[in-house]
Amino acid sequence: MKYVIDEVEYNVNIIKKNNKNTYIRIRNNEIYITTNYFASKSYIKQLLDKNYCTIKKMIEKENKKIEKNNNFYFLGKKYYVIYVNYKDIEISDDKIFVKSEEYLNKWLKKHIEVIFKERLDYIYNSYIEKIPYPKLRIRKMKTRWGVCNRSNNTVTLNSELIKYGYEQIDYVIVHELSHFIHFDHSKNFWLQVSKYCKNYKEIRKSLK
Repeated sequence: MKYVIDEVEYNVNIIKKNNKNTYIRIRNNEIYITTNYFASKSYIKQLLDKNYCTIKKMIEKENKKIEKNNNFYFLGKKYYVIYVNYKDIEISDDKIFVKSEEYLNKWLKKHIEVIFKERLDYIYNSYIEKIPYPKLRIRKMKTRWGVCNRSNNTVTLNSELIKYGYEQIDYVIVHELSHFIHFDHSKNFWLQVSKYCKNYKEIRKSLK
């Protein structure tokens, strides 16, 4: 069965069970109706017409969800992920072609490690102050972009930073390295940060 909403034709999948009630849901851009064994096609058509606006909103919500899941941010740029049977990842303009989400995550993890290490080395070497070279740890964090642990000379960076540009990544590294000199967030600390990241205030706003 087909049903048209806003000039777009959708497949209607009818699932008949020993149900008293009838349920409508959207999945993979198709309409699914679960109803009882005695429901006729005319009844289902009337049901669709009666719930036209509701179904339309359900489809819009589903499409937004799909779009969100397929959006991929890497170094400040948004890409649209397209899953195809490729052996390797291919990036073209604003699209990423990849065989699976698992493969994409492995590719991303590898690049996060390389990029974060490169930026840490670059910024560390720009410091004229004598600070220890930190061990780099990377993990996903909910409330912090970075953490400095002076007791074991470790800097931890939030893996979500890869969604932003080099400017934001560099700021967080400067922030954490500056904690080896000033462990608090005093005026002297922010002066230290501004020495290596003059526009840190604007960058901080972009990370909120």
